[in-house]
Amino acid sequence: MSRDRKSFDYVIVGAGSAGCVLANRLSADPSTRVLLLEAGARDRSLNIRIPAAFPKQFHTKLDWDFWTEPEPHVDDRSLYMPRGKGLGGSSSMNAMLYVRGRPLDYDGWAAQGAPGWGWRDVLPYFMKSEDNVRGASEWHGAGGPLRVSEQRSPRPLDRRLIAASEAVGIRRVADINGPEQDGVSLFQVNQRNGQRFSSADAFLRPAAGRPNLAVRTRATVLGVVLDGDRAIGVRVRRGNRSELLRAEREVILCAGAIGSPQLLQLSGIGAADELRDVGVTPRHDLPGVGRNLQDHPFVTVLWEVSDQNTLHGADKPKPLAEWVLRRSGPLSSTVAEVVAFHRTRPGLPAADIQFHMGAAYFEDHGAEMYDGHCMTIGPVLVSPKARGRVWLRSSDPGDKPRILTNSLSEPDDVASLVAGVQLAREIAAQAPLKEIVVKELKPGPAADIEADLRRRLMLIYHPVGTCRMSDTAPDAVVDSRLRVHGIDGLRVVDASIMPTIVGGNTHAPTVMIAERAADLIAAS
Repeated sequence: MSRDRKSFDYVIVGAGSAGCVLANRLSADPSTRVLLLEAGARDRSLNIRIPAAFPKQFHTKLDWDFWTEPEPHVDDRSLYMPRGKGLGGSSSMNAMLYVRGRPLDYDGWAAQGAPGWGWRDVLPYFMKSEDNVRGASEWHGAGGPLRVSEQRSPRPLDRRLIAASEAVGIRRVADINGPEQDGVSLFQVNQRNGQRFSSADAFLRPAAGRPNLAVRTRATVLGVVLDGDRAIGVRVRRGNRSELLRAEREVILCAGAIGSPQLLQLSGIGAADELRDVGVTPRHDLPGVGRNLQDHPFVTVLWEVSDQNTLHGADKPKPLAEWVLRRSGPLSSTVAEVVAFHRTRPGLPAADIQFHMGAAYFEDHGAEMYDGHCMTIGPVLVSPKARGRVWLRSSDPGDKPRILTNSLSEPDDVASLVAGVQLAREIAAQAPLKEIVVKELKPGPAADIEADLRRRLMLIYHPVGTCRMSDTAPDAVVDSRLRVHGIDGLRVVDASIMPTIVGGNTHAPTVMIAERAADLIAAS
C-alpha cells in the first residue's frame, strides 16, 4: 500500500454482500490501491457465527435498526427493517438461504434498459462465485469463493412439510436454482461445516493480507465529495476525527438499498427540491434517487405440534454444546429449512408466493416466544407491485433516513398473500402434518385473513431498487454499467440497482451484481 493513507484508486463504501466481493476482485490487481470502508465493527460476535442465532443480532450494535414511517395500508404500523452493520453487512445477519431468483427476473432487467443483465449474461457470474457442494454442472459452479452447502442437521419435520406440500399439488424439485423454480425443496445455505459463511468469510478474508487492500472499520461515511460533476473521494468520520479520503479512479457505493440513496442525497445528488427542504445544497438533480423501493412482505402462519424434535429449546446448554463441539444440531439451523415457490392463480408468469417453512415458532422477527413445539409456514410475496421510497429526515448524516414501502397498497399484492395464507392452511391439513398438528396459533381459525395481514405483516429483509439501473428509464439512477447518471467516477454496486426485485432471497443476486461490476470496472 502507498504511504499516502488518504489516497486510493478505488474507495468502496460498505463491507456487505457486494463490498466484500469488490474488495477482493479489484485488489487482485497488485498495482491497484483499494480502500474498503465499513461503519460497523469486525464480525466477531458468536451470534454471527451460530446460524440459528441470527435474530439475536436484531436491535443491537450489529444492526442499523431501520424502521419505516407509519405504513398507511398496514394499520399505520412502522415496519422493522434490519440491516447488518459490520464486516459482511447483511450477509452476516441474514438466514443464509441461497436463492438466485428466476431467469425471467433478469431478462426483465434487460428489457427495462439494462443490456448485459439478462439471464444468460448473469448466470456465469453466479457460477463464478459459487462453490456448490453438489459440484459443477450446467447451472452451478464449484471452486468459487462462496460456499453453498446442504443443511447440516435439518429437522425431521421437514419431510412432513415437503410431503404435505406435494399433497396439495406443489411438486418436489431437486434444485430451485435451476431452470425451473416452481416447487418445494430443502434450502441450500451459505454455510461451511454448520457455521455461517458470509461475504466477509468468502471474499474479504482470503484477500486480507494483500498489501494493496486497506480495510477500515468504524468509519462512518458522511458523503461523497464532488469536484464539479466528478466524485473525487468521500468524507469520513472515525471517532472524533473527520477526513477526506480521495479516490483517484472511482468511489463505489455498496451501502445497500437504504444507505446508498441516503449517501447520494447527503452529497447533493437527488431530487433538488426535496434536498433543499432538508437543508442540503443540490449538486446534481437526479429525482430517481431513493424511489422505486421494493421489499418482500410476509406473514407467518403458526401451529403448535406434537413433534418434539423442533427448534424449541435450541438455546439450552446441550444444543449449544453440540454446536460448539461438532457444529451440528438445532443451532446449525437457518430456522426456515423448507422452501416452496407457487403460483396462487392461473395466468401468472412465475410464482407470486414463496413459502419459508420450518420447525419453529417465528413471530415478530423472532422476538415473540412460545413455550412449546411449533411449526411455521410463512407466505412471502415475491413480486410485489407496491413501490416505496427512501428520503432524508435531515441534513445530519447521523439521522436515519425516512422509509416507506407502501406494503399492501396494491389489491393484487393483498390477494396473493391472502391466497398464500389459505394455501398454508391447506398444507397443514394434509395427512403428513395433520397427524401432528395440535392447534393453529396464528392467525387463528376464526380470524379475518386480510385484517390479520394488515395487523401482523412483516418485511423479510430484502430492500432493493432505490438506485434503479437503466440506460433509458427517466427515473434511473445508474446506467447498465452501474455509473451514476451525470456524475463521473461514481458507481453504485448493491441491491439498490435492481430495477425490479428478484423472485427470492436477495443475497446471492447481490453477490452476482458485484461480480459483474468488478469486470465492468476493470474494463473501464
